[in-house]
Amino acid sequence: MSATRRPEPPGGHDEQAPTGAWFAFLESNTTGTGREFCAAARARGLRPVLLTRDPDRYPYVVEDGIDTRVLDSADPVAVLDRCAELADDEAGLAGVASSSEYFVAAAARVAAKLGLPAADGDAVARCRDKERQRELLAAGGVPVPAFASAGLPEEAVRAAEAIGHPVVLKPVSGSGSIGVRLCRDAAETRAWAERLLDRGTDERGNPVTARLLVEAAVQGPEFSVETFDDTVVTVVAKHTGPEPYFVETGHDVPAPVPPADTAALGAVALRALSALGLGWGAAHTELRLTDTGPVIIEVNPRLAGGMIPVAVRAALGTDLVDAVVARAAGLPPRTSVGATAPADGAAPPAGGAADRPGGGGHAAIRFLPATREGRVTAVDGLAGARAAGGVVAATVATAPGRTVGITHSFQDRLACVVATGADAAQAAQRAAAAARLIRIELEEPAEPEEGVGGR
Repeated sequence: MSATRRPEPPGGHDEQAPTGAWFAFLESNTTGTGREFCAAARARGLRPVLLTRDPDRYPYVVEDGIDTRVLDSADPVAVLDRCAELADDEAGLAGVASSSEYFVAAAARVAAKLGLPAADGDAVARCRDKERQRELLAAGGVPVPAFASAGLPEEAVRAAEAIGHPVVLKPVSGSGSIGVRLCRDAAETRAWAERLLDRGTDERGNPVTARLLVEAAVQGPEFSVETFDDTVVTVVAKHTGPEPYFVETGHDVPAPVPPADTAALGAVALRALSALGLGWGAAHTELRLTDTGPVIIEVNPRLAGGMIPVAVRAALGTDLVDAVVARAAGLPPRTSVGATAPADGAAPPAGGAADRPGGGGHAAIRFLPATREGRVTAVDGLAGARAAGGVVAATVATAPGRTVGITHSFQDRLACVVATGADAAQAAQRAAAAARLIRIELEEPAEPEEGVGGR
């Protein structure tokens, strides 16, 4: 269930399916952006087709009438063969991309093999390996936490003791805070390492490497820097739930911080992209601002999830989803992707974000997290949330009959609201108030099956 109010293409909305070239999406983000990607392709006159192992994973496929091709999405040969078939079709294939963290490298490699625009698939794959990413960043002089990798629980304990507790343990691959935990002593480190190393597959069912990363716990507020190519689009403030986990509970666009902090965060993010051989298309870089300056927490070689692109479009008038689709199809973006964020407390300049369609200057995202497990019996209040002042998007990621579990990851976020405001405080107040209008009723007992699902 969603309402994101994507601006209509020139000439108004066309109820007929596009008849232009195919645009292949390899699997999909499940937190809202995947649907946005398909809508953006259609707005471009392209024909989106989802290449997926399980179309039922994405309710929007049926709701929006998206073409699908069922295949083993983890098999690069199968994906290449299916994309080659689309390229040989009379309509042709304009591009290949993915809104899912787990498939961005594969999509880039397939696009390149077919002679279509793409990022460096090998660089993207190296970035997705958090151990390799850390090594490359450190070698490039980019500030990162002290770190070590481990393949056994006792190795994790030794690494943590050498770094100094508290430490953060995380899988070497993954997304959405899955498996990420603060460990305050050796006992917690051993227990969490045993749990992570015992996993055979990720939440997508793909095999995982039996290794984890041990990092120093960095203190300071957390941000993300949204970039396109080598340009900072905006800096986003991040809100997280209580430790020892790091579940994101909201975002503010742009971050309400002094211009000097915005500049410092953006500069370190660009240094990180350069060290990793990235800088083509969108990237989402997470940092903490410490007393000595920004420190990289993680570089994600893809567009942000968590409805951040919707908030960026609402606040700044910059459509990053369209920009990603356009780049992969070899087309120019419809809106500028340069930095447009106003300084803290300043009004947008004339002709800037506030004067563009949907650009209110500030936007906030607030999530409704699961507080207990159970089977969903009712979802209420969504219409009221959508009608609330300043709200530009409201989504619910569950439905009656589905089961909710507590995973301490983004999967626990059951609903989301994006709202705009004259300043960061008003946008945040509007988003939080609207999110509280959404009520998801549960009954017990239940076996955990899902929150939002894997990216």
